[in-house]
Amino acid sequence: MKRIRIYKEVFEVEGPLVLKELKTKYRNLVKEWHPDKFQDEAKKEEAGIKSSEIIDAYHFLVSIAPETKEANLEEYNTMLTNCKVGDFKHEKNVFEVTFTDGTIYEYFGVNEKLFAKFINSDKQFRFAKRQIFHSFPYRKAKKED
Repeated sequence: MKRIRIYKEVFEVEGPLVLKELKTKYRNLVKEWHPDKFQDEAKKEEAGIKSSEIIDAYHFLVSIAPETKEANLEEYNTMLTNCKVGDFKHEKNVFEVTFTDGTIYEYFGVNEKLFAKFINSDKQFRFAKRQIFHSFPYRKAKKED
């Protein structure tokens, strides 16, 4: 959740994410912080770092936006129906799940207590399906080959 908050601050977004607004703010920030705008080497280097941060934030926020999730909901539900949890890890309230088809999703805000309940559950997939998969902000991180 901290990562979401930090990235929303980069784009000065409060409340729900709207892709059209996010795209407009992204374009303006990229223009403002493009390294080629600066002559001074120190400023150019700072702009390069800021540009990378803006790009990372944009891609991350787009991946968790309600419109993106809605567009991919059918695929997500099909994956949950046809796959099981292959592997998982938990770090800093981010629960990363690798499903048996190689797809990796990140779930944000899953605390240690809930993760411990998942670990100790005799039916981990069922527990996660009921308590985590549709209850926390998530994004498709990647698909392993």
